[in-house]
Amino acid sequence: MIVRRKTREVKVGNIKIGGENKISAQSMLNAAPGDFEGLKNQVAALKYAGCDIVRMAVVDFEDVKIIGRLKELAAADKNYDLPLVADIHFNHRLAIESAYAGIDKIRINPGNIGGEDRVKLVAEVCGAKKIPIRIGVNGGSLEESILAKYQSPVPEALAESAAYNIKLLEKYDFTDIIVSAKSSDVDKMIKTNFILAEICDYPMHIGVTEAGTAHRGLIKNAVGIGSLLQRGIGDTIRVSLTASPVLEVYEGIAILKSLGLYNKSIDIISCPTCGRCRTDVISVANEVEKRIIPIEKKLAENIKIKIAVMGCAVNGPGEAKEADVGIAGGRSGFLLFKKGEPAGKIPAEKAVDILIEEVEKLADDKRKRED
Repeated sequence: MIVRRKTREVKVGNIKIGGENKISAQSMLNAAPGDFEGLKNQVAALKYAGCDIVRMAVVDFEDVKIIGRLKELAAADKNYDLPLVADIHFNHRLAIESAYAGIDKIRINPGNIGGEDRVKLVAEVCGAKKIPIRIGVNGGSLEESILAKYQSPVPEALAESAAYNIKLLEKYDFTDIIVSAKSSDVDKMIKTNFILAEICDYPMHIGVTEAGTAHRGLIKNAVGIGSLLQRGIGDTIRVSLTASPVLEVYEGIAILKSLGLYNKSIDIISCPTCGRCRTDVISVANEVEKRIIPIEKKLAENIKIKIAVMGCAVNGPGEAKEADVGIAGGRSGFLLFKKGEPAGKIPAEKAVDILIEEVEKLADDKRKRED
């Protein structure tokens, strides 16, 4: 069982981060600046995918106007209701105006905002409006003094920068903080967050930045994020990919599910295939994976179901005996099994339909028991 690190609780819109709250999945809008329709549609797509919090780059005051429009839309239509984070570099006025526009959280690196007096102004406005600040540190934004001390963005440098910026906000009595220190180097990212977890009790946003394309980036994030989560570190995540923001969310949720950290899920066990297979288990498993998506979306909270798609009727029920229900292929069709016990033979052409029916029944039964 994973024992999560104890942290303070920070509220971002209607989402609570840290404490005993669920680990939230984030992504970032990448539609063209000023393209309200594009941004709006991305928010809706991310909401449908299961995104908890969405971030947008705020590079000028036209973007600040977009914040207001998106927040008005969210208030009128729940399909667009996601906490919105302003991602800001260098210009403290953009942070202040974003706060007045109704933003739910501001992401800054206080070290590049331009002096303590400007950090103080941002902290005062955010404190008055109860808007949390995420300190975002990475190798490209280290303070010159820290970079000179360590010569390169090693884990100790990244952690020291984060600690310095925490103290800077605390100096102005601001403690509604989320902290993140990212690197494109998986090992550095893990070691940095180990250090941070020891020196502060603020909730932590974790991820591997600039991780790469969908395939390579997912591997890096799965290793980095997964390693930290398994040790109880991390309260909110982003799987940064050179790919669709929606894919980032799906993959982030998949990482959480793999560790049992997602509040509702249908987990699929499927065999890697071998010479004993006498059916196209790859196609069957892919079809099952597609067809459980709508069932999973409708699951009640805290309900988890495990299903199996196996290619061998001999080993299938044994290897997957922990599954609630499963199918195993053989020469003359499939075997349906429940909790490792045979429940009847079924024809190959109906195997997926029957398995999906069983999953739907399980979802209903578990919901009724919860009620």
